[in-house]
Amino acid sequence: MTPFERRLWSGRRYFVSDLRIVSGRVEIALDDAGDVQRTETPVQRVLGLSTIHIHSRNPRVAGLTLPNVRRGQQLAALIELVASDPYARVESIARETMAWEPRVSTPGKREALTAIALVVVSFVAVVVGLHGKTPGVTYAPDDAIYPGGVKRDHADIVRFMQTAVMPWARQALAPIVGSPDKVTCNTCHGAHADANGWHMPAVAALPRPVVREAGWENFGGPIDAQMRNAFYGYSAEPDKATKAGYMREVVMPGMATLLHRPPYDFTRTYEYNRERFAFGCYHCHNPGRT
Repeated sequence: MTPFERRLWSGRRYFVSDLRIVSGRVEIALDDAGDVQRTETPVQRVLGLSTIHIHSRNPRVAGLTLPNVRRGQQLAALIELVASDPYARVESIARETMAWEPRVSTPGKREALTAIALVVVSFVAVVVGLHGKTPGVTYAPDDAIYPGGVKRDHADIVRFMQTAVMPWARQALAPIVGSPDKVTCNTCHGAHADANGWHMPAVAALPRPVVREAGWENFGGPIDAQMRNAFYGYSAEPDKATKAGYMREVVMPGMATLLHRPPYDFTRTYEYNRERFAFGCYHCHNPGRT
């Protein structure tokens, strides 16, 4: 370590600072780090280990491989964030990223098929549910927007957004958009939010689901946010899986807490989540937008 850098993470043989990634006597500057991939052998999976491959965006600089890393999914997320965003190179973001506990891992073909299977199961459950009685929604008495099922007036909602949501969003979304200063109302509500009556979902599809091409977004006409969450589940394009994990495991439950709602549980049925007025990815993200 030099006097001019800050250590963000360290293991027995590796460390990540705000300037570089070091493995023994081999290192790569964060500004040269490109794609980050994580792999697991069957033995590594049993032992809770994985290997991280850091490709170089500079043809004159070799990439770097970190074998047998613990908390590999978190470390891969951290490296991707700090390599692509200089504003994320701070200790607080590193701690939050390394503390992230992902529920579903999708680095390879087997995991991707598992994720798609979850979507298919959810899809079938929704279709079956359409032939029965639609479950009622139970609104919490302290829900931030719909206490007891009655929507708060516009001034109260604006006040809540300004005093509770924005301070949290500037920190939570900074690793995604580049810095806290780049997080504005338009980040979630779009460029023409006022004209559109602050309608949600309004965020372009990030991550764009791999099953979008199947046309499920248009199944049977417009669908509500809970059904949209059930359709698309955990699916994400491979190159966006790490950021999708951060959004799903940090941002989504954080916003759910602010709203006094449970986060959407993709392992449970559409009816289960709808009854509880759960908050999910596709309350904000619109799969129909690009």
